[in-house]
Amino acid sequence: MNEAPRPTGELTLRTLAMPADLNAAGDIFGGWVMAQMDLASGIRAAERAKGRVVTAAVNEMAFAMPVKIGDTLCIYTDIAKVGRTSITLTVEAWAQRYLSDQMDKVTNATFVMVALDGNGKPTPVPG
Repeated sequence: MNEAPRPTGELTLRTLAMPADLNAAGDIFGGWVMAQMDLASGIRAAERAKGRVVTAAVNEMAFAMPVKIGDTLCIYTDIAKVGRTSITLTVEAWAQRYLSDQMDKVTNATFVMVALDGNGKPTPVPG
């Protein structure tokens, strides 16, 4: 018997999908999901960089399933690479379905975050 897929990485953010986050089709707006993934990437990268970070790039995203009102969006992050001034993270978004233990992978992407100094210039990530 095959085991169900499981999230990869560290649970970094959990948030509830609300009616205000709906698109015209009645599902949760994909941009809202991406924003939550960006927030989680910023949290995890800032912890690793021990300072301010900004999003430099996001790779292609494809949505496998919709998020519905009442689902808990769970964002998992994994630090894939630390460069001189950048941190590359693999990020997965999973929907814990409303009033259920069912978890469905919604999308994933790679986020590149850059560490900044007090003047807003790229700065080395501590070792």
